[in-house]
Amino acid sequence: MTTEFKLAGGDSIPAVGLGLWKIDRDATAETVRSAVEVGYRHIDAACDYGNEPQAGQGIQAAIKDGLVSRDEMWVTSKLWNTYHRAEHVRQACERTLADLQLDYLDLYHIHFPISLAFVPFEDRYPPEWFQDPTAEHPRMVEAPVPILETWQAMIELKKAGLVRNIGVCNFGVSLLRDLLASSSVKPSVMQVELHPYLTQEKLLRFCNENEIHVTGFSPLGAQSYFSIGMAEQGEGVIDRSETKQIAAEVGKTAAQVVLRWGIQRGTSIVPKTTRKERLKENIELFDFELTSQQMDRLSAMDQHRRFNDPGDFGEKAFNTFFPIYE
Repeated sequence: MTTEFKLAGGDSIPAVGLGLWKIDRDATAETVRSAVEVGYRHIDAACDYGNEPQAGQGIQAAIKDGLVSRDEMWVTSKLWNTYHRAEHVRQACERTLADLQLDYLDLYHIHFPISLAFVPFEDRYPPEWFQDPTAEHPRMVEAPVPILETWQAMIELKKAGLVRNIGVCNFGVSLLRDLLASSSVKPSVMQVELHPYLTQEKLLRFCNENEIHVTGFSPLGAQSYFSIGMAEQGEGVIDRSETKQIAAEVGKTAAQVVLRWGIQRGTSIVPKTTRKERLKENIELFDFELTSQQMDRLSAMDQHRRFNDPGDFGEKAFNTFFPIYE
């Protein structure tokens, strides 16, 4: 049973990674080291998560302790919205590399198809969403940059050996189609929100037909959003009776069933946890398989429910209406 997926360019991305979104800085280094210790080889980081220096400490501790070598690891990071201008892309990547204590990234994404006004590195890092958090009415400030300008700067990073693969996050089919028409270099990977409440069948089919691998973030759905008020307790996929029934049928937890569904669709996944027992549980997905009927029962839960939508949270959290999905 596959534990990794082959990319069009030849590299192989591990099927399960540790997502670092919302992991407290104080817990990040130990969580990353523990993840490597129990078998993770894929770390999914980002400038905006604010914990890359601590993630770097965890990676280096794992290497120093002989748990893994650098070439056995797959490290992903993401270009933040304020760094879309060509002259800022390399600076942002080099800052990420310094924080992670690495010479190269295995994968570097454009984090959102959102271009915000530049915030100098020395003023605030990571810059987050507000242009000026101290303003009387702080808000996001858009500074439009063509995706192609940013993408061409990403290609230069690959040519320079700073990254092995480049990709995009949170794109839809129309943006992907435009990017493919504009550049001879296609994304190796697209990372989007994916779970049984948001199956995105057409998007997955389009990526598959164009040899773009897909990584699903928030693969358990609502679980990542309880603490920030973007989902209600009890509405998660793992709380559904159908999920619990399938878990009983295969002798696994509800979470393992949902994560296995993601992998069996041909997507890699990046669940988040800081608990060692959950780290183990989330990667023990390769000793069972869901039947086609079980897969269909999970997919039938689709509600087109997107938890991570700038068109919703931009206005609520950052006083700025900023939709990117219809």
